[in-house]
Amino acid sequence: MNSINIAIDGPAGAGKSTIAKSASRKLGFIYVDTGALYRAVGVNALRRSITPSDAENVEKSLADIKVELKFIDGQQRVYLNGEDVSEEIRTPAASMAASDVSAIPAVRAFLFDLQRDIASKNNCIMDGRDIGTVVLPDAQIKIFLTASAEARAKRRYAELTEKGIEVDYNNVLEEMIQRDYNDSHREIAPLKPAGDSVIIDTTDLSLEQSIDAVLSLISQKLGK
Repeated sequence: MNSINIAIDGPAGAGKSTIAKSASRKLGFIYVDTGALYRAVGVNALRRSITPSDAENVEKSLADIKVELKFIDGQQRVYLNGEDVSEEIRTPAASMAASDVSAIPAVRAFLFDLQRDIASKNNCIMDGRDIGTVVLPDAQIKIFLTASAEARAKRRYAELTEKGIEVDYNNVLEEMIQRDYNDSHREIAPLKPAGDSVIIDTTDLSLEQSIDAVLSLISQKLGK
């Protein structure tokens, strides 16, 4: 029996990870956060004092890097060279670094097979920027989650402050807008809805309403 793959794409802060994670639990699927993989590569560059947009040196750093996703008690954990970096990759610096390294073709090629391999072996919900357009173009269900930049910045600000990370809302909004531009204007796999994706705008939806909207769509598409 072929695995069921659900692709969820969208800009930073649209709620992809939280919504996909919750939907995966309720469906009994695994959740694959591809953005975490790019964040790990970005963290690797920062640790080595490599500018994340420096394509040549970032590509060289891939020669001795190992990025893994492990599912422990149903939770995805991200490992960089054997070290659990699941918390470190969630910092604002890692977020911007991920945006830069994701524009480098060698990085995308490096992570492509890993993402495809996981999807081929599991019923999964995979989220990212180019899942429905590039990574899983044959996914049975494709969703594009979006929201206004202001709504997404407020959510990200609340998430970071709740974790005890001191940030300024205006800076978060500025970085959100910059990342939107970077992700949608890169030459390789730019952020855009797949032609057959369903767009869900969560600007005026609560988290529970957003999860319900996604689950309702999935149930409808799967005929359940």
